[in-house]
Amino acid sequence: MRRYLRIVVLCLACGFCSLLYAFSQLAVSLEEGAGGGGGKPQAAAASWLAGGGRGGARGVGSAGPAAHPGRSDRCKDFSLCYWNPYWMLPSDVCGMNCFWEAAFRYSLKVQPAQRMHLAVVACGERLEETITMLKSAIIFSIRPLQFHIFAEDQLHDSFKGILESWSFLQTFNYSLYPITFPSENAAEWKKLFKPCASQRLFLPLILKEVDSLLYVDTDILFLRPVDDIWSLLKKFNSTQIAAMAPEHEEPRIGWYNRFARHPYYGKTGVNSGVMLMNMTRMRRKYFKNDMTAVRLRWGDILMPLLKKYKLNITWGDQDLLNIIFFHNPESLFVFPCQWNYRPDHCIYGSNCPEAEEEGIFILHGNRGVYHDDKQPAFRAIYEALRNCSFKDDNIRSLLKPLELELQKTVHTYCGKIYKIFIKQLTKSIQDRYDRPPKER
Repeated sequence: MRRYLRIVVLCLACGFCSLLYAFSQLAVSLEEGAGGGGGKPQAAAASWLAGGGRGGARGVGSAGPAAHPGRSDRCKDFSLCYWNPYWMLPSDVCGMNCFWEAAFRYSLKVQPAQRMHLAVVACGERLEETITMLKSAIIFSIRPLQFHIFAEDQLHDSFKGILESWSFLQTFNYSLYPITFPSENAAEWKKLFKPCASQRLFLPLILKEVDSLLYVDTDILFLRPVDDIWSLLKKFNSTQIAAMAPEHEEPRIGWYNRFARHPYYGKTGVNSGVMLMNMTRMRRKYFKNDMTAVRLRWGDILMPLLKKYKLNITWGDQDLLNIIFFHNPESLFVFPCQWNYRPDHCIYGSNCPEAEEEGIFILHGNRGVYHDDKQPAFRAIYEALRNCSFKDDNIRSLLKPLELELQKTVHTYCGKIYKIFIKQLTKSIQDRYDRPPKER
């Protein structure tokens, strides 16, 4: 019996050694193929690693290790080594080392960097504002971005030309969409409040494959990474589906609590210029309402709301959102005013204590303040970022001239507290551009 066992063990050992020899020969042949294979397989691998856009997206992505085929250590890069099955390794991956090393990390699951989805709606003469907003998002953000740009047809070529010229950054993808509303009520939705503004209400229904999304108005400027507001999604409890900031901090100057002729959220309502959404939850939820005892889903509640309140609403889609969350307050996460800082927070004196302490995180230049002289502090920030290029030195050097411009605005209430406009901006530039790459 022992003799038979020895024979079986010997046969298994020989078979295992033969298998290892076969794989080693395969790896050598792959290495030889990589030596004279040209650039096409490498380009394909780089494209896969970068990740593509959805549908008609024009995308650019981060450069992957395949862009450096001469590196001797490329097999130690997880994004290249974690291939399965091993006998289908691409020609630009050193099969021998990957085969041996994979045995020690076979259970490792490598996830590509998750993209943050940012949506904006641009109509009329909003091209420059939108481009400046997108630029501010790119400058400070760490993780890759996916832009969803809803724009009138005549703006598409301009967006394409500018965004394609930024392709060297390899940090974002983008998709361009036409302005679309439900066909039976398209004209009514389009003229609600401002042209195209109500498009945001239909984003959960249009972007069905997107789980979470940050919607912003065109007159938004990011003064810290998008990553930071995106991380607030993790703070949602099990019932919350969206996040917005209050419309006012001071009830004495609030609009909703003094003039609204419809229900609104909380004491002073909410502002929808910066809206973070878990759209999967929005699509699944059945909403309480004051039109029927039956709860309605997102796609079913919008038109009945408009029909009931269209003669009582002033701010269009924002008013409809206030009505929805008045009846479903448990579904809203409210973030502080520094995430949506508007002229109302300083025009009558400072009333956003969080911004006074930590600085402004997201600047919202509503009422056209980027383009007139009523609030020069807001205009100074806008022009600094509009004129800034993506070169590191240019971004670092914008602070001193900007501070000099802000010092000229101290005759206004907002200008008197100009330091809160650059407090977070300074920190963002230092964190992103002044630290060594390993410390960022």
